[in-house]
Amino acid sequence: MEFHQYILTDIDFTKVSRYSYFPWMDLTLAHFQVNAMDMEVNQATFQVLENYTDFEVMIIYTAPTTAVFCNCPQSGFCRHQKAALSKLFTQENWLAFFDHNRYQHLLKKVATQYGLEKESSLENYFSAQIKAGKLEFLLKDKQLTSIDDFDLVEESLAPKAKTTVEQQHHFVVLTRNRYYKNLQILLCQSPMTKSGVPKNPVCSSEGQSHIWQSSSIEEMQFYTAVYQFSQAVQQDIDISSSLKAIAKNPLHLDFYLHDYEKSENITASTLSPVQLSLNKGDIKLFITKKGAFYTIQGEIHIHTIAYSLQDLVVLLDHFILIKNQLFLIENKHHLKLIRLFGNKGEQLLIHQRKFEEFNRLFLEQIAHSVELNFKDIPKASKPQLKENLYYQDMQPLLFLEESEDFVNLIPVMRYGEVEIPILSKRNIFGTDSKGTQFLVDRKREAETKVISLLLKQHPYFQEQMDEGSFQHFYLHRKYFLDSNWFLDAFEEWQHQGIQIIGFNALRGNKLSRFKGKIHVEVLSGQNWFNANIKVSFGPKSVSLKKLEKAVRNRSQFITLDDGTQGILPKQWLDKFEAYFNAAESIADDFIEIPKYKFNEIDQLFEQAELDPIVLAELSTLRKQLAHFPSLSEVQVPPTFVGNLRPYQQQGLQWLHFLDGLNFGACLADDMGLGKTIQILAFLATQKAKGQSAPTLLVLPTTLIFNWRHEIQQFLPSFQTLVLDGPNRIEKGLQFEQYDLVLISYHNLLTDINILKKTTFNYVILDESQQIKNPDSQRYKTVNLLKSRNRIILTGTPIENNTMDLYAQLSFIVPGLLGSKKYFKDVYTTPIDAFHDRKRKKVLKEKIKPFILRRTKQDVLRDLPAKNELVLYCEMKTAQRRIYDLYEKEFRDFISAKDGDEIKKSPMHVLKGLTKLRQICNSSKLLQNEDLTSAADSAKIEMLIEQIQHKKDQHKMIVFSQFVSMLNLIKEALDKQGICSLMLTGQSKDRGKLVNDFQSDKDTPVFLVSLKAGGTGLNLTAADVVYLVDPWWNPAVEQQAIDRIYRMGQQKTVTAVRLISPNTVEDKIQILQQHKKEISNSILDDGGSIDAFYLDKSYLMNLLR
Repeated sequence: MEFHQYILTDIDFTKVSRYSYFPWMDLTLAHFQVNAMDMEVNQATFQVLENYTDFEVMIIYTAPTTAVFCNCPQSGFCRHQKAALSKLFTQENWLAFFDHNRYQHLLKKVATQYGLEKESSLENYFSAQIKAGKLEFLLKDKQLTSIDDFDLVEESLAPKAKTTVEQQHHFVVLTRNRYYKNLQILLCQSPMTKSGVPKNPVCSSEGQSHIWQSSSIEEMQFYTAVYQFSQAVQQDIDISSSLKAIAKNPLHLDFYLHDYEKSENITASTLSPVQLSLNKGDIKLFITKKGAFYTIQGEIHIHTIAYSLQDLVVLLDHFILIKNQLFLIENKHHLKLIRLFGNKGEQLLIHQRKFEEFNRLFLEQIAHSVELNFKDIPKASKPQLKENLYYQDMQPLLFLEESEDFVNLIPVMRYGEVEIPILSKRNIFGTDSKGTQFLVDRKREAETKVISLLLKQHPYFQEQMDEGSFQHFYLHRKYFLDSNWFLDAFEEWQHQGIQIIGFNALRGNKLSRFKGKIHVEVLSGQNWFNANIKVSFGPKSVSLKKLEKAVRNRSQFITLDDGTQGILPKQWLDKFEAYFNAAESIADDFIEIPKYKFNEIDQLFEQAELDPIVLAELSTLRKQLAHFPSLSEVQVPPTFVGNLRPYQQQGLQWLHFLDGLNFGACLADDMGLGKTIQILAFLATQKAKGQSAPTLLVLPTTLIFNWRHEIQQFLPSFQTLVLDGPNRIEKGLQFEQYDLVLISYHNLLTDINILKKTTFNYVILDESQQIKNPDSQRYKTVNLLKSRNRIILTGTPIENNTMDLYAQLSFIVPGLLGSKKYFKDVYTTPIDAFHDRKRKKVLKEKIKPFILRRTKQDVLRDLPAKNELVLYCEMKTAQRRIYDLYEKEFRDFISAKDGDEIKKSPMHVLKGLTKLRQICNSSKLLQNEDLTSAADSAKIEMLIEQIQHKKDQHKMIVFSQFVSMLNLIKEALDKQGICSLMLTGQSKDRGKLVNDFQSDKDTPVFLVSLKAGGTGLNLTAADVVYLVDPWWNPAVEQQAIDRIYRMGQQKTVTAVRLISPNTVEDKIQILQQHKKEISNSILDDGGSIDAFYLDKSYLMNLLR
């Protein structure tokens, strides 16, 4: 059994009552029978009965969301769900399950009888159940006894007292108003005789007070109608609807007819019991020509019994009485007929000279609701039927016409040239070529089929059908012009051959009556998937360019060539938005989707819409991507001097595979796995294939030395140009004579106007996270470069959040991730802020073909373990006093600001945090402060002690963000006679310093600033690294550690973080873990995303 679901967020069950109103409420659903099947806290199951068919409705409330389920075949918010909710609001006992206060209030009432009302958990003593639609509390321990139990004993023993006040019985009386003589219906009460007959005194009851005590909509409608008819003057009353509401008699009251001829006063002796019936009767007239006269006889058929009209009397202007049953006659023509026959007798006589006028003025007026039988007119013969094409040219029609705020739907069947309203009883008369009149039988089976097709499309139509005599269906304009209804209804009717007439003639209506159709065929081109898309509304087509404008504006309507407006369903807007976001170009009837978006084709289009060639191509691409390590091995040319490890060979094959498809690539292997050597091997294969255009390599300044060294080692035959120094570009320089051109990001900003004139084979960005900001000048500049293809290299594609991916991936595969706003709305915000796993999975699948990432654990099985630990350095009194003083000052500053002010002054926040971190290192780092007397530094003391113990067996790297801290450490090492080297951003001969440390056994310590050592260093001679001060970004620290923990390392690596306890450094460790999870969750399968933002609350936590 399948259920459809609808979610509401505007229901607060602590506030709802029987008088609550919501826009979705529909009083026409009041006739549905709703029964509670099962109820528990915040959850209930109901049975909703409609037309002898029951449906199951479930309601689950998780504040503020109400989920409503139904097993009917409809979708959206169906009438059964609305009926169940409406019924729930009227039942206080049911509402208790959804409102804890209501539940406890009712439970305490019961508990009071047992003296338990002050117990903390009443659920230990009572269980709840729904019985006969009411909430009951049952004792879990039947031995518990209440005072009421003793009352029962006393009642059974005591003699029964005689009742002095007789029980009153309520009933309904139909009478005439004594002054206005119009129908009056009263709610009365009186005592009853033993035989169940009212006895005096009979008193009228105030009906209005009962309206607000009603337990259902049916009861409310009943009491309201009785109250209206009890008034002497009945204004603005819908007599037919009100009488029907009374006749439904939801309270099963007795009805009595008052004989006002006996007495104008209502007494027991003037009342006769009657039954009020809604069963409508069918009136038939039989017309026969006798001589110069036409005789007309009439009958009414009720329950298959025929009653002559002359025997009936109209009572109280609206009823006829047959035996003890009052039948409501709604149709005024029927009432006139009954009165006419009552006055004239058994039959009416009309002279033949007056019959034509009588027929026109009377019979034709009642023919829609009265069956006319002309005994003297024969039925049509087969030749007569064939001559006039009555049955050969049958066509069902649906006429639409306005009636104030309503639209009437008039079903008609056309027989030849005659159009007959299906809901009427009209006859079809014809005259043959000889002037002979005949009668044509209507095809009732075909007409009934038309009515059944209409009834299926809206619940109101069935209700209107049940109401009685009517000639058409009707809907309020708001419901009729609801595109969620009429488009589906019209489509079904037209499919069944019903012609709809008058839709565009409705006042103010410009909507197209046709439901939109889409036909899609996806073909394969050289660099594109060509999607041929035809969109039509009936006979009118729409260009994709015009449709794109509507979709971009999220407009639900699109103007067609005939001036009508086609309706675009929401799912269309979503579907075409995805089409247009994927498209590189849009024509009137097709879009071009780049082949690098092949992974999206299955998501965008149904399989039946894909050409067989496209299906085969997609299958091949996926297999090759999934098994690229097993692709035919790419031969490394002899110009490459070196050997590739197996995983590096796979990386080369992957780059070669994407190159064949003209797809860009992101090589994101862990630091130390040899991204450089893989790129150099790939460039060697490019040259061997005949690619003569140079490759441009853009990289940080600090890595130029490393790359030049690697190129000389592995590609000694390559002509390499390094664009560095003030005279780096000489006049007449021709890049085409070089194989490889190196330039720093900094120099590229200056030289872009020259470099953008050359079309390179490849543009390669090393440490591509440097362009992660799509608004930066660097990102805009690298996108001005021209090349056949592009590659980016990075060990940390995500440093902070998913937005880091956007610029980098957009550089190698333009358009893959859409616009910046689109990426932020669809991926960054849902993933980073709301932990959206589904969006994370979609993003991963989208970028997966273009990113190759291997970790050391994946490929270097023999790499020694990397150990990380923390040493806590307790500050001494003087250092702690200074820290506490600055921390209080900074905390007071943050407390005085609101969140927006903090965001507007990030430099003040950064400055405050930096001071605290500097004090954690040494108070001497506050150079502008007079704190020279406080010379203690717990970290320096701890570090010197550690180095002294390890200097004979280990080589160590000491990282710090603060150069001034490294100077203090070096000064302390010098005092101890420990030899050390120091590398900062100001160091001149970087390569010599690295080589000296790597080769000199007598230099156990290398002091490195975090900025200078984050990239481009190979320090495998060391096996211990000290991180003096933690930084916000764990990726930066990880890069520093990976200077040692990389390919070629033969020893176990230990990374030691120095942390001052009970300071901001403790909290920075937590922040680092958050940022690690952001990166891992996108690039690995496991983990959830915890996006981090520095806000006021976090800063206050940081300072506690």
